[in-house]
Amino acid sequence: MRSGPSGPPGSPEDIGALSAVGALDALGRLEEFRPPPMAGAGANSKDISSPVDRRRLEDALRASENRFRAAFVDAGIGMALVDRDDLIIEANPALAEMLGCTVPELMRMHIHQLMDVEERARHVYRQLVRGELDRVRLEKRLRHRQGHAVWTNITVSLIRDSTGEPLYTLAMVEDVSEARRLGDRLHYQSMHDPLTGLPNRALFFDRLAGACAEADQRIGLCYLDLDGFQAVNDTLGHPVGDELLVAVARRLEQRFSPRGHLVARVGGDEFAVLVPRSAGAEELTALASEVVEILGPPYDLAGQRVAATASVGVVERPVSGTSPTELVKDADATLCWAKSDGRSRWALYDPERIASQMTRQVLATTMRPALERGEFLLEYQPLVELATGRLQGVEALVRWRHPEFGRLAPDRFIQIAEETGAIVPLGHWVLETACRQARSWMDRFPDAQPLVSVNLAARQFRDSDMVADVAEVLGRTRLPARLLQLELTESAVMGPAGRPVEALHALDAMGVRIAIDDFGTGYSNLAYLSRLPVHVLKLAKSFVEGFDEQVRDAVDEKIVTALVRLAHVLGITVTAEGVESAAQAEQLRLTGCDSAQGWHFGRAVPAEQIDRLLGG
Repeated sequence: MRSGPSGPPGSPEDIGALSAVGALDALGRLEEFRPPPMAGAGANSKDISSPVDRRRLEDALRASENRFRAAFVDAGIGMALVDRDDLIIEANPALAEMLGCTVPELMRMHIHQLMDVEERARHVYRQLVRGELDRVRLEKRLRHRQGHAVWTNITVSLIRDSTGEPLYTLAMVEDVSEARRLGDRLHYQSMHDPLTGLPNRALFFDRLAGACAEADQRIGLCYLDLDGFQAVNDTLGHPVGDELLVAVARRLEQRFSPRGHLVARVGGDEFAVLVPRSAGAEELTALASEVVEILGPPYDLAGQRVAATASVGVVERPVSGTSPTELVKDADATLCWAKSDGRSRWALYDPERIASQMTRQVLATTMRPALERGEFLLEYQPLVELATGRLQGVEALVRWRHPEFGRLAPDRFIQIAEETGAIVPLGHWVLETACRQARSWMDRFPDAQPLVSVNLAARQFRDSDMVADVAEVLGRTRLPARLLQLELTESAVMGPAGRPVEALHALDAMGVRIAIDDFGTGYSNLAYLSRLPVHVLKLAKSFVEGFDEQVRDAVDEKIVTALVRLAHVLGITVTAEGVESAAQAEQLRLTGCDSAQGWHFGRAVPAEQIDRLLGG
């Protein structure tokens, strides 16, 4: 064996010598270290048992012990020697201070008195004690004398005897409690909203994922945001907006956190209440009602009373077949329904409504390409003079032959076209196609010369030069302007959304007829109407229904009679829409109504069928 260390204090050589000092009491049992005499050694051979050599060996061992004991005692980390029975046989002051004990109190203490050893760590440690491993590293929570936890990194090394058999273990213990607390603080900050202190989006999704992983459970989510929060920021300032968010968070937290629900701020003025084990949709809708109720009363902020209601989207379902992403997506969509339905209310997820929205989205994104692919077509509904029964003209109605959804009527996609702006190219195509067809009828049936009526949207006036477009189409198709009738709704003509007065006058000067569609459902301002170049009023179907023999309504008859007379005074003709019976047609004729359209006269049909009407 080595007679002395070759490395500095604390090196592996020191640790090995230290074990010998603690285990064998080297100075008291020196004889055990004397090597046997060499065979054949004579008088001139160096005898280690001589007094001089023995004293030299004693001095070396004593110096080695002093150095290593100093390294052990003065070490900045905790150290302990543990025997094979897991008893501490030697500990240094750093370990004692770390645990709030004295060194004598640690002596002969079982390590289980200082820590809980889970099964895996116990198995690895027994491997070390048996000599199968030389070193293990663990992160353990030790018990301080005062009861709190001390987080440590422990390196346990095996010390063997001169024959290589396991003798003791040396534990080196580093206190990492402060680093652990710092890590915990950083983790907390990364998972919580700094303004409200609520769990943030990251923690919300973590808990949501955990809840979705539980089999045979139901899950519920209320997703909400504040109505008009941006107005608070804009008018009162962001500091007041922040105070409002904090106040909202406190109301939600105080009401729902004690029930075991997770209340989180997921961004901006959006909050979520997660019910991991829902009892059903009734529980979630009741909770949503509570949310609307508790957030409704005004808030006293910065000396001002601030009102801020909330809209809530509610989703409740089994966890099987769903995912955190789908759950939040559906809750967010449902929240939009609550807002569109009037705000300060909740809405429950409806799969059919979601499917309808998805269909709308598909239609919105495929409409322009569909126009390029020629998926749209026009059909024509007859317009008939009530006095003579003569075919006066037709109304052009667009249809969409969708490859996935089949044949679509205008009510399925016209509003989408207006919202997306696709109504401009689509409307231009309808206008040109209808004018080209009308020119064809004019050429083939010169005695009939039916007019064609085309619907226009307010956005077409706003987003394009409607007058120039009409002039271009009439010039290209060679259709006389008098055979083109353009239909607009009351709101488009007279409402604040758009007042294409100049364009209407220009179109009138061009010779184009102007009709007000669905008259009676909007402003119905005849005084304003008298100043516009309007040629035709098309009465809404709701008025015509009052002429049905089964549900005859005298009030509707009087209203229609009065409207017809007023229109005639203004030089405007009247067309009734939605006529479905001969009785209705006759009653309308008696009121003085000029023309009509509806299933009684014919449904919208391809141009070829209009040919037969014109030729017959």
